[in-house]
Amino acid sequence: MKILYVGQLSPNDSAQYRAWALERLGHTVVALNCLDYQPGSALLRKVLHRAQMGPWVSRLNRDILAAAERERPEVFWADKLLGLWPKTLDRLRGMGVATVSYMIDNAFGPRRDPGWRLYMKDIPHFDLHVVQRDKNIADYKERGARDVIKIQTACEPTIHFPAPEGWSDKDRDRGVSFVGTSYDDRPEFLTRLWSECGFPVVISGDCMWNERLDAEAAKALYTGSELYGRDYREAIWRSKINLSFITHSNQDEFVHKSFEIAACGGFLLAERSAGHLARFREDEEAVFFTGFEECAEKIRRYLLDEAARERISAAGRERAVRDGYSNDAQVAKIVERLQTVGRLRRL
Repeated sequence: MKILYVGQLSPNDSAQYRAWALERLGHTVVALNCLDYQPGSALLRKVLHRAQMGPWVSRLNRDILAAAERERPEVFWADKLLGLWPKTLDRLRGMGVATVSYMIDNAFGPRRDPGWRLYMKDIPHFDLHVVQRDKNIADYKERGARDVIKIQTACEPTIHFPAPEGWSDKDRDRGVSFVGTSYDDRPEFLTRLWSECGFPVVISGDCMWNERLDAEAAKALYTGSELYGRDYREAIWRSKINLSFITHSNQDEFVHKSFEIAACGGFLLAERSAGHLARFREDEEAVFFTGFEECAEKIRRYLLDEAARERISAAGRERAVRDGYSNDAQVAKIVERLQTVGRLRRL
């Protein structure tokens, strides 16, 4: 299939990974990068994100239709695209193009993130919505969605792969490691692991950590950088324990970080959830915790037990490969559903 693919396309974004997966599956991807449709000013970018209006939105919609006229794709794929006009989707449908929205975030969540004004109007105009939560299936159908499929987040096989043969604790200089955002109570949680339990905690992520950690904890724990690509993968390799939290404010059932850690052959200590339990055998392919005390107990149990960590990490990696926790396997499920949508529209 030829797919007109529009999303935030950079080597550090999962939208790019899904475009790569489509190409590996043999599809022709014509890409538009929505990062090119933003003002230069940081203040104006914030305003655009909240309001989803202005010349940048107009140009994006105009260029999408021009690309569709020029390329004649069979599918239009919007990957977390917030600036679409409903009439643009209607024009695409009128051209015979099947339309799909892939949305990793929760438009209906309690976090009340800004930017959803146009997206909510778009919901009935897409042929297919791809979501990450069981709850969202009902949410979208209540807003008039034609079809909804749940797909899990995934690892990128060209980036998330195991360390070289012979890698061991002598190569691991990160003890209890977290790479990611400071959502929910993570700053307090990680500070307690360090201050109350004395664990060697290391945090990498965006600059919001400096604001949400107190000065002493920030100096001791925060590396001061976001990690992507090779740096992210190597941080997993270099960690004895890789923590993974559920984003409760987004009503997540699982998080892509867990699948990335497993794919990298890292030892995964993740927050217990139905989604995680369904995808990894507890204490065999990953280790789980509920709350601070159990997390601390599991760290004490495994921090000094390299053999157990190696055994569980290898089993987690095997599970991720065997059960298709990669972009290729998950994107293939979406394509299969899209082909059904296309057949139905031709009847």
